[in-house]
Amino acid sequence: MAKDRNTSDTYVRPIRRLLVGLLVLVFLAIFVLWRIDSPRVERMRANLVDTIVPSFEWALVPVTKFVGMVEGFQSYQRIYDQNQELRRELRQMAAWKEAALQLEQKNAKLLDLNQVRIDPKYTYVTGVVMADSGSPFRQSVVLNVGARDGIMDGWATMDGIGLVGRISGVGQNTARVILLTDSNSRLPITIQPSGQRAILSGDNSAQPPLEFIESPELIRPGDRVVSSGDGGVFPAGLVIGQVAMGPDRRLRVALSADYERLDYLRVLRTHEGEKILDPGALIAGPQPVSPFAASTDQNVSQPEEPNDG
Repeated sequence: MAKDRNTSDTYVRPIRRLLVGLLVLVFLAIFVLWRIDSPRVERMRANLVDTIVPSFEWALVPVTKFVGMVEGFQSYQRIYDQNQELRRELRQMAAWKEAALQLEQKNAKLLDLNQVRIDPKYTYVTGVVMADSGSPFRQSVVLNVGARDGIMDGWATMDGIGLVGRISGVGQNTARVILLTDSNSRLPITIQPSGQRAILSGDNSAQPPLEFIESPELIRPGDRVVSSGDGGVFPAGLVIGQVAMGPDRRLRVALSADYERLDYLRVLRTHEGEKILDPGALIAGPQPVSPFAASTDQNVSQPEEPNDG
């Protein structure tokens, strides 16, 4: 057995050395061939590449399939994540819808129970923002509606989401709107749910500050801010924004209106309420006098005639 192993080693070693030598010569020849700078050798290299490289496409098939599988798995993972996100959003929307329906039913029951008469909604005129004259010292826009459309000075303007400003200057065909962010803007507001009253004071910034707050400790960031209607400046209950804490640690308002895209504005027609000149007449009107009471009063008031007989 030892003799056979030595015999096999005697034949294998020279063959192995011969193969290694041939590989070295082939690699050396390829290296030399690729280093020769000659047009004829260049054409030969090009022909060699065109002949050999296409025949190796079968070797790249597993790599191509594997890359395709990896890309497909990544795409499937992205689709799965998006599907899960959409499912979560649908569940949230279903919960919000149910809450909205319950609130609507509760509101309808309360209104029916209390026999509440709701004022008609404010009518409005929609105008297109023609120019934006915003500057570091003035925040205003110009609308293409004016006196011909019945616009009056002081009316409130909204962008469909929140309050934007008020009409300040009316022409025949145009009207100027002073924005809530303007330094000349002052607006009485109510903070919900605490019911605190304050003044929204414009300072030419995106988040105007709150001033003259009754009890600041009752206000939290995120509280809803609406117009109070005090002073008859704006109608009460118009959405303005939410309370936010500014970098200067002052309470400010993150406005709901999108001031970056003011393309169309709604001008609310504000109708003045009926003025009561005689408060006493509102409490109790004149009471009708009954005939029995009138006759009794006449008998009491008539003097007795003297009896001469």
